[in-house]
Order: sequence, then C-alpha cells, then structure tokens
Amino acid sequence: MTRRALSRIAGLAASVLVVLWGAATLAFLAFRIIPGDAVSVMLGPQAQVSEEVKAGIRTELGLDRPPLEQYFSYLGGLLRGDLGTSYQLRLPVAEVIGRQLGPTVQLTTVALLIALVLAFVVALFARRGVARGVIVTAELIVLSSPVFWIGLVLLGVFAFGLGWFPVAGTRSPATIVLPAVTLALPIAALIGQVLRDGMDQAERQPFAETVRARGAGQVRLTLHHTVRHGAASALTLAAYLVGSLLGGAVLVETVFARPGLGRVTLTAIVDRDVPVVAGVIMLSALVFVVVNVIVELLHPLLDPRLRAVPAAIPAPEIGERR
Repeated sequence: MTRRALSRIAGLAASVLVVLWGAATLAFLAFRIIPGDAVSVMLGPQAQVSEEVKAGIRTELGLDRPPLEQYFSYLGGLLRGDLGTSYQLRLPVAEVIGRQLGPTVQLTTVALLIALVLAFVVALFARRGVARGVIVTAELIVLSSPVFWIGLVLLGVFAFGLGWFPVAGTRSPATIVLPAVTLALPIAALIGQVLRDGMDQAERQPFAETVRARGAGQVRLTLHHTVRHGAASALTLAAYLVGSLLGGAVLVETVFARPGLGRVTLTAIVDRDVPVVAGVIMLSALVFVVVNVIVELLHPLLDPRLRAVPAAIPAPEIGERR
C-alpha cells in the first residue's frame, strides 16, 4: 500500500472520528443548555410530584452528577455501543430507534433514488432553450418552498383531488409514493442544478474539442464524457444531502401520518427525552459519515484524474546543475 493511500485512509479515519465526536458533544449539550428543570418538563405541567420524588428521579437518571462527569459517562457509553435508556419509554434507545428505523430507511432510500433519476433525466434532456428555462424556474420554486408545503400540495392534488394515491398509512406500496416524491423534489432540484452546470463546464474544456475533432457526436460526447465529469460533483452533493433527507423525514412522516424516526424524534423533543434525541443525532451523524466515505472512495472511478499518481521528477545531477 502506497504512502498516498495510507495518508488518505488516515485522513478519512480522522475525519470520521472528529465528526462523530462533534455529533456526540452536540447531542449531549443540546438539551442541557436549555433553561428549566429537565425532570419537571418530562413529568409535564399537570404532574403533582413532590420535590423529594423529583430528586429521586434526577438521581436515577444521573442528572444530579456534575456536567463533566455526565459528559464523559455518555462518551464511555457510546464507545461501548450503549446509547442510554429512554426517559419516557424506559427502553434502551437502540431498541426504540430500531423499531422505527425500517420505515424511515425505506422512505429515504426511495426518495434518494427518485431524486437521482429525476435530476439526471432533467439534466440530460432540458439543457438548452425553452425547456431549460422552464426547468430552472421550477427548480427555484421547489427550492424556495418548505418541504411540508410541498407535501400538502401533493396531498391536495393527487390524494384528495384526483384520488390516485392513498392519503396516509403504510398498507400498500402506493402509500410511499407521495412522501418519497415530497422528499425527493428539493434534492432533485439541487442535484440537477449542479449536474447541469458541471456538464456545461465539461463541454467547454479542451478535451471536449478533441472528442468532437475525432468525429464524435453530441450524444456520444454527453453520455461518455460530460456526464461523468458532472456526476462527480453531483454525487458529492448527494452525499451531503443525506442529512437533509433524514431531517425532512421528520416533517414528511408527520404530514403523511407514517411511522418512523420522524414521529419518534418529534415526540422525544416535546417530552424532552434527551437519550432518544441524542441517539437520533448520533445515527444521523453515522449515516452522514458512512455515505461520505463511500462517495470519497467512489470519486476516482468517476474522475480518472484522481487515479493518476504524479510521477516523481528526478533531481538533476551535480554536473547538470552547474
């Protein structure tokens, strides 16, 4: 293994550790910097509980310990794979998240696939003329609209109006179409813009003139050359937008009454169930890191320039220096 490969692996490992540590620290601080008593918030305003009982709950949850001790205890638990115990459900956080992970993974995966296909189709067939102007306008409208508003519009038109899709639930495969499209449209708009601009820049490069001089047509130039150059930037952006998919799932699952991490997260935030919220933050960070590492490894396959190892320039001999 070359020194270059080792340094790249070391850099990726360091980045992974820094991101996960930052996410863990953020998860720990998220609800501890909010004013108010966590136990009182968890019990609710209607609870008639004495201060002695509240003190016992704080001791049971470890909230009476110094913040620094709580922090290192939390990090130690993460290293052991322990995300803690839900304050409200009295279940391990890993179990709470695991029960609802499947529907969210299904939704975000389908949404990402729809976004990628839609972005590539639009970038290929609407690059010039009136079609490009229409697509650019549509992208701006989608990007300026909140995701929950897009979901409500799709519900009103295709579920209540035309009756093509179910309003909510998970009883049939058709129920995932509208939520997935709602999540996919903003992602597709961003990826489509980057892919289209990357392809336009690639066609202005010298290699494009060389390909044309060899007799290649526009279709061959686009499919065999410019798409690969534009796809590198689009793939990187798609990896960064995975976090947006998970965040958007919180709203989309609420709008479409779907089970999943979104509803669990929303309930945990309202109930101030810190371990569950922290577990969702750590899961999002882990997914973000894994996806970006995979994209980093795939980049050389899309861009041959990244596979080229620069040749060492031999130093001139003493006689040549003189």
